[in-house]
Formats: sequence, C-alpha cells, structure tokens
Amino acid sequence: MTASPVVDFEGLAATETSADPFPHLVMRGFVRPERLTSVVADLPPLGARGSFPIESVRLGPNAAQLMDEMKGERMRQIIAGKFGLDLDRAPVMLTLRGRTDARDGKIHCDSLAKRVTILLYLNPASEAWARQDGCLRLLRGPDDLEDYAVEVPPVDGTLLVFPNGPTTWHGHRTYVGKRYTVQMNYMTTDAKARYEMRRHRVSALVKRLLPAA
Repeated sequence: MTASPVVDFEGLAATETSADPFPHLVMRGFVRPERLTSVVADLPPLGARGSFPIESVRLGPNAAQLMDEMKGERMRQIIAGKFGLDLDRAPVMLTLRGRTDARDGKIHCDSLAKRVTILLYLNPASEAWARQDGCLRLLRGPDDLEDYAVEVPPVDGTLLVFPNGPTTWHGHRTYVGKRYTVQMNYMTTDAKARYEMRRHRVSALVKRLLPAA
C-alpha cells in the first residue's frame, strides 16, 4: 500500500508570496499534522553543530519519505512558478541540521551559488521560540537584527522559501540547543553544487570523527 503524502503540496500551491523585505513565502503546516510526529521521531540524533548531507545520516522511513517528496519534481515546479524561475536543470542540495549554538544566527546572505533557499523547521513549540530565541528573521538590511519584516518560529513543519540575492539578509537571536532544520537549495550550476556538497560531506565526516562538544 502506498504511504500517504507527508507534505501538503496543495497548501503550498495556494500559499501567497510576499515582497517585504524581499520575495519569500512562509507556510505553516507544510508537513501534514497527522504525519509530523512520525517524521520527527525518524530524525537521527545529531550531537554536533553544522549541516549534514542527507546521504550521510540514517533516517527512518517517514523522514526519508519527506526528503524524497521535497526533492521531487512537484516541489520544483511549484517553487519555480511561485517566483517566476526556471529551475528545470538546477541541481538540488539537501542537508539536515540538528543543533545551533552561540556562533549561529549572525546576519548574512546565503551564497549566490544557491539560487533558492528552502528551510523546513521540525521542532515542537517551546518557551524559547515564544521568547523569539532562534526564530529566523528576514531583515531590511545588514546591520540590525531588530530591523526585521518577518519572523519565522522554527516549529511544527513550517516552511520558508526565498530566492537568494545580494540583499536577502537574514539571521536569528542566539539559541543554544536542539533545533532541527531541513535545508534544501536549488543550485546555480553542477560544479558549484558539487563543491558545496563536497564541503558539507568533509565537514560531516570531521564532526563524526571528533567527540561532540
């Protein structure tokens, strides 16, 4: 029997984009509520900071289904249509992050090798998120974390998507602890995608060889 879908593509297709402070969309409940608990239970424990390529971690069947659906053509077509992009040949890079610390959250723009950034948050609601710690902010400039147009709590299968550019500033207040984020990027070229993934693979290997902090 075919498993029911993990993600709500119909809801994503119906979600409107916003232009403030730069083009983006936010969707609550991208992971269907009835599947969310089983997906989170299937995520691996990640004691080290940093991003791990999906191929380098062991996922349970529900989490693996989520990743397959995100990498699929329906997701690609919806995102391309939302932002008027041609993503037909764009390579996909998919990573999982399980923790953040005091070094994370600084204001930045993503590498322009990443045409589109897609962030999926898989954490339960908590007092920390209610205090705005670790909630990603879309900023109006590079200098002030408090000058934000949108704040995204990293909870309950919330999806954030934005095409990258030289003014797509974002960051978050310090949060130290478990913070699961799936990051998927549509890349500019195969060469740049291979470089980025190779860098993540080497970093993941080093983290596995060293004791967790």
